[in-house]
Amino acid sequence: MKQEITFEDFLKVDVRIGTIIEVNDFPKAKKPAYQLTIDFGELGIKKSSAQITDLYTKEDLTNKQITAIVNFKPRQIANFRSECLVLGIYNEKGNVVLLQASKSIKNGAQIG
Repeated sequence: MKQEITFEDFLKVDVRIGTIIEVNDFPKAKKPAYQLTIDFGELGIKKSSAQITDLYTKEDLTNKQITAIVNFKPRQIANFRSECLVLGIYNEKGNVVLLQASKSIKNGAQIG
């Protein structure tokens, strides 16, 4: 278990729903990954690198709603600037399974 945090710490994390609108291969990544372009509604468009190539094809991901942290500082990954962190959980084989809402939600909706 990780260190206990306060509710105020949790409130600092901005978790939102977005729709993947474009998926590209990311050959310069150290581990197999995609470059994602995600629509967060009123927050705008953000990009992310995601190591999810084992379970998802580009076609699977296009128009899929995902959950992401949108208030991390951007991170340079090879020649790509990642602006948000797409959330997932490792399955028993070590592959990332995306976290997503069970129903369609408005892009940009905040989780909290």
